Amino acid sequence: MIQKGIITRFRRLSTIAGLSLTALASTGIQTKSTVPPLTQSPATAVPNQNPPAGGVPSSKINPPFPAYSFPGGQTFTYSVDWRLFNAGTTTVRLDTVNGERHIVASADSTGAVALLYHVHDRLETFFNPQTNCSLSLVKHTEEGFRRVETSVRYDYPRKKAVVDEHNIRAKNQKHEENDVGGCVSNMLAAVYYVASQSLQIGSKFTFPSSDGGKVADIEATVEARESVKTPAGSFNTTRVSAEALNGPQKGKGKIWMWYSDDARRIPVQTRARAFWGTMTFHLTQISSSGP
Repeated sequence: MIQKGIITRFRRLSTIAGLSLTALASTGIQTKSTVPPLTQSPATAVPNQNPPAGGVPSSKINPPFPAYSFPGGQTFTYSVDWRLFNAGTTTVRLDTVNGERHIVASADSTGAVALLYHVHDRLETFFNPQTNCSLSLVKHTEEGFRRVETSVRYDYPRKKAVVDEHNIRAKNQKHEENDVGGCVSNMLAAVYYVASQSLQIGSKFTFPSSDGGKVADIEATVEARESVKTPAGSFNTTRVSAEALNGPQKGKGKIWMWYSDDARRIPVQTRARAFWGTMTFHLTQISSSGP
């Protein structure tokens, strides 16, 4: 019963952490993209004039702040702590492919947590650098006995998120389309969407996010400037909190992200908290990405 309770809590914590760096702990970035290059040009791929499909009228995706510099061509590695456990590692690679921003993240549970609950996830997304609108999301999910491949395409002319899912273990497939209204972000791109905004202390902004399902409105609050020490070094940072105003994660947890106080706005620390525990991501290494 104790082991089952720990597994259930880790599964829920992994879901909450999806609002943060990659949703989980990880290693092992692959260098070959699983998403085919998109044929649209960034300037024409997505409309941004329609209201979102969420429930907050002011919720919208804004273009990047002019001073923001997307940290492309780099890979960031994070250790992940849960209570007294080292829960795993997360690796995030950022680059630009055919004029579109590209993020790949892998996640693995490690140590005692891995013995209780196996996690090996891989996420990949493309988004428009001019508008910040997400274009696609691919997820490879291994969590416990669950094995699922999911592909999400954002069809903005039709105002739909098109989802194709293959459950490998259950040997079934699912195709569905959900309303998105206008431009949205997703669980992986959202971290860098927040980084691309002006981040004035005391300010708040709300944006729509969808991983293929119903749109959720996420409220970000720019709280303070702090000095943060991580295994990768000491950083002057801006602390931002984020929580869901609606959707399945409403009221289930909150995320804090510490961004480096420079043009790149690197996430150097992230903390996801719910009533049953806290997961913290610490930046351990910055390296140049491979081709």
